[in-house]
Amino acid sequence: MAEVVNRGPGSYIYATTRMRVRKIKLVPREDYLRMLNMSLPEITRFIEETQYKAEIDELSSSFSGIDLMEVALSWNLAKEYQKVLDITPGILKEFTQNYLRRWDIQNVLNILRGKTQGLSSGKIKAVLIPAGGLDKDLLDSLLNEDSPERVVDALKGTGFSSLLGEEFPAAQESGSFARLENELYKQYFADLIVAAKSGVKGGVAFLEYIRFEIDIRNIQTLFRLKTGRVSDVRDMMIEGGSFTVEELQRLAGTESIDDLIDAVKSRVRVAPLDALLNEVRENMSIHEIENRLTCVMLEQMEKLSKRHPFSICPILVYLKKKRYEVENLRALARGKESNIPSERIQDYLVM
Repeated sequence: MAEVVNRGPGSYIYATTRMRVRKIKLVPREDYLRMLNMSLPEITRFIEETQYKAEIDELSSSFSGIDLMEVALSWNLAKEYQKVLDITPGILKEFTQNYLRRWDIQNVLNILRGKTQGLSSGKIKAVLIPAGGLDKDLLDSLLNEDSPERVVDALKGTGFSSLLGEEFPAAQESGSFARLENELYKQYFADLIVAAKSGVKGGVAFLEYIRFEIDIRNIQTLFRLKTGRVSDVRDMMIEGGSFTVEELQRLAGTESIDDLIDAVKSRVRVAPLDALLNEVRENMSIHEIENRLTCVMLEQMEKLSKRHPFSICPILVYLKKKRYEVENLRALARGKESNIPSERIQDYLVM
């Protein structure tokens, strides 16, 4: 089957149609609302009746409770992303592979943080998702290193080894990986923009998609920083969206939330975002703002996929929604394990 879908324009139609079919199978809002009223064992049984059954059955002899849910969700997401790559043809596959490299960043940071905190390899592995360019075998070898320094050494020759070499010593000294994380994601988005601008077919739609994601991330950061007192935010901002980094620095210095909202609305003209920003004026919490901005991002990306039906957009929309499905199920499981009230858990779900 792989050879059939990798040839000719029909393969693009096949791949994007498969993504739409997969998207239909994602957990609907009403099921999340039902799970809010369930116990953790009930949620596990409920999820076992969905596309996560194979992983839960396979792992149930080795794990139970929250650990079973955590590992099963990670395994399922990684397997699903690999299946998507298997049916994605040509340049769409290259775009998808580039996009999925964000998981390399997340996995490496989780390993470094875990090693620094002295966590066991098993605990760290439970949160790894081998969906990027660093496969399961390589991640396992990193887990077997006896120190974070050895992990950095083992990553020499990879796409972000230079940044790790520059930033890791300061991160280790300060005990904070925030700057390292910012720099890795800035490089990641810069690489995506280069790929989108390379002149290949479908690059325009990919670039539009990436730029809007950058806008949302920067806007989320601006609102988050409004609760603190950070004078220079340029290192935290990602280039390539609707605002330059210097403009974002000026926005961070605005006198009030209203001034920030007015500035964003004047530049990023997206109806759902405009409506949300009007609601933000009514004293919405920072967490709720971030959550709602994520929903706006997904909604706008869905519109992009309809404007570009046989492009990278339907594939990326599915990948993104699948990711948030897993994050929602994790939040439900962790919340129930910690006896957090259902209404508080709901605040963390992207539905």
